Amino acid sequence: MRPWDAEAVRRAMQVYLVMGSVNITQDPVEVLRQAIAGGITLFQFREKGTGALAHEARITLAMRLREVCSQHGVPFIVNDDVELAVAVEADGVHVGQEDADALLVRARIGDGRMLGVSAHSVDEARRAVQAGADYLGVGPMYPTRSKADAHAVLGPAGVAELRAACIAVPIVGIGGITPDTTAAVMAAGADGVAVISAIAGAADVRAAAAQFAAAVRGMQA
Repeated sequence: MRPWDAEAVRRAMQVYLVMGSVNITQDPVEVLRQAIAGGITLFQFREKGTGALAHEARITLAMRLREVCSQHGVPFIVNDDVELAVAVEADGVHVGQEDADALLVRARIGDGRMLGVSAHSVDEARRAVQAGADYLGVGPMYPTRSKADAHAVLGPAGVAELRAACIAVPIVGIGGITPDTTAAVMAAGADGVAVISAIAGAADVRAAAAQFAAAVRGMQA
């Protein structure tokens, strides 16, 4: 059995934190520790944007964050950097539609690592699944300022459309989600929610993560 079968991926999707050094003003290692303590179930290292780390500094931070995830049994995903993912022994890679071709990424990382792909339409979702995606990141669910390259808002209806088109792989909603809107995203068919600033930028990171975890559990009850 592959280490990341659909059920394992669904469990990991529940509270999905995406973060890089540009998203925070505190020590990223401590932010991640607090987020894990609050209940996040998966972490994506996304080091992009103005002021993002490069070269050795980027690798060093990735390794530190990877170690924290390993200590707590939280899967570690790298955004759009296969070489970095392999170097730090990440659990997987996530790519957007404008990033590396998903089929080529799957070939490079093999079957032992998770592959996530962003999708904004049924056609994109189908191509991603055919390329070997283990899960889809769908959004934005709501307006967001965390990503300068964000697409037009899809809303939870975008998730519902994919499910109606028989897209069965795990889906995580992303973009502007709050604990209060988590229920709507999951009711539409998502397996969890992915957030950036709502956790990483919170004054109390642990409490913010716990609020999302509680909202997800409420939908599973």
